[in-house]
Amino acid sequence: MNTAQSAYQEVSEDTSGRRLSESQVMTQYLPLVKRAVSQLRSHCGSVLAIEDMEQIGLMALLESARRYPGEYDNGFISFAGQRIRGAILDELRRQDWRPRPVRQQAHELNDMVRKLTRQLEREPSDNEIADAMSLSPTEYRERLYASQSESMHSLDELISDGRHFIDNNDVLEQFSAKEYLLQAISKLNKREQVILSLYYQHELNLKEIAATLGLTETRICQLHKQAVKQLHSIYQQWER
Repeated sequence: MNTAQSAYQEVSEDTSGRRLSESQVMTQYLPLVKRAVSQLRSHCGSVLAIEDMEQIGLMALLESARRYPGEYDNGFISFAGQRIRGAILDELRRQDWRPRPVRQQAHELNDMVRKLTRQLEREPSDNEIADAMSLSPTEYRERLYASQSESMHSLDELISDGRHFIDNNDVLEQFSAKEYLLQAISKLNKREQVILSLYYQHELNLKEIAATLGLTETRICQLHKQAVKQLHSIYQQWER
């Protein structure tokens, strides 16, 4: 944390119609870091300590303040929020956050869902899946989140689109890239759009989304993966 603290002491301009100092930015926009850490910790808390995630987020916020053109407005909130989230996810990838046993457990969970669906001739409940795998509710949820995380990172890569528009200082290009994503999302069915909105915009977790829509967490996880897969397909078609 000392590195971040010493770095943001460098002052740009004051707030009277001009840019904030870096220390003021760090104070005013700290909730962006807290929000990203809060949303990601259920997926990666076993790999990165909360303090480490916050430090990575703070450094990303500082870098955002230095790169962002113009005054700090709502555009900066979106700009910085994506960089903060992306920096944390990059560190997870660097640390090989989904080791082989975790990937294997996610596959076992998916296999069990398919097996029970065939046997019951309907979608199994979360309790039925947990019982069939001899898992406690907590263990089941951990595996579900591990399975969900792969598609979560996949969509984050789409949102950042390789970071080419986030690192570009042309605000119009940033806007165009976001509009590009919105157009792709509009091609999904209504339920998939709602799930993505609840998860990424309103920051609800799987359990909360399931309760909101009256579905199981497993089903929400499946629908989320399905939506992300379709977004990738749409992007690939547009790039041809």
